[in-house]
Amino acid sequence: MPRVAVPVTQITRAGVAAPTETNGDATNNHSVANNGRMVLLVRNSGSTVARTVTLRLPGLTDGQAITPRTVSIAQATSRYIGPFPTGDYGDSLLVDVDNAELKLLAFGI
Repeated sequence: MPRVAVPVTQITRAGVAAPTETNGDATNNHSVANNGRMVLLVRNSGSTVARTVTLRLPGLTDGQAITPRTVSIAQATSRYIGPFPTGDYGDSLLVDVDNAELKLLAFGI
């Protein structure tokens, strides 16, 4: 099943206007173009419980899938996550969310 692409906004010395957030899609999940200098901003728009974002690592070790990195986002807060070295995360970062209350932004640095 194809993942929902999250656009990457390049940060310049002049700055950038805040881009539109991508709503979390817990069914299809997301992919983000990764050049090793990208940071995710994840916002939990819910006001009652913490939500979880999972970053999938490609490849296998001894025939077993590599344990994904899971980050908890407290209710009504935002968190920056990254950067993501391409040697570990690949050219396409796979991002899974547990609920649509999570909003995603990707920035190239």
